[in-house]
Amino acid sequence: SMGTEKSKGTKIFALTGKITNTGLIEVPMGITIREIIYELGGGLLNGKEFKAVQIGGPSGGCLTKEHLDLPIDYESLTGAGAIMGSGGLVVMDEDTCMVDVSKFFLEFTQRESCGKCVPCREGTKQMLLMLQKICDGEGTLEDLDKLEKLAYVVKETSLCGLGQTAPNPVITTIRYFRDEYLAHIEEKRCPAKVCPKLIKYVVDPEKCRKCGLCARNCPVNCISGDRQTPYFIDQEKCIKCGTCIQVCPFGAIGKV
Repeated sequence: SMGTEKSKGTKIFALTGKITNTGLIEVPMGITIREIIYELGGGLLNGKEFKAVQIGGPSGGCLTKEHLDLPIDYESLTGAGAIMGSGGLVVMDEDTCMVDVSKFFLEFTQRESCGKCVPCREGTKQMLLMLQKICDGEGTLEDLDKLEKLAYVVKETSLCGLGQTAPNPVITTIRYFRDEYLAHIEEKRCPAKVCPKLIKYVVDPEKCRKCGLCARNCPVNCISGDRQTPYFIDQEKCIKCGTCIQVCPFGAIGKV
């Protein structure tokens, strides 16, 4: 029979994210995360490095490459801080900011809160505010400590499953990716170059061919230059939309 001693049968997952083969898969319980990602999923897109996988839907936990050989069953996932949940399985690569990821999923569960109990209604709201501060480069170590403590309070005192599991993305990203939180707080830097207020778009003068495509496509007209001098991005006006990177055929614009 399929499955493990305690987790029998099969499970259907929605495999998505930065992976070659996406879609619905039915797998036997006990299969490893590695087998799903690299054998069924075909590995990550564009040869990128695996960074994390979020299992269990919006309330699931984020696991690392150290968990690739973890068998997928109820006991193993719970022990690692994830849940089987709705069967969502989101693969993330090296270009993913884990602080931003935790904020993204918490935004969803916070909106879904029915508002009946204070821990979930107000706790998730305050957690979201602290995450936004950290993503904006305005967070402190005290904020991180409060965020972690509040996450456990919400998890342990909410009345229903939504509030009890909503903090999972926050708890697991702090546990497994604390260095990224510290980079946002102490260095005012987003290692994955995702958080808009912690990155700059710059033109490499050595690569710039002075074609003007970036300036013509910029929605806020923050790029200037001419045929004689390389183009330049006004950081005060730049809204970090990324259009300039997309339209530059020479790869002359990057994020720092």
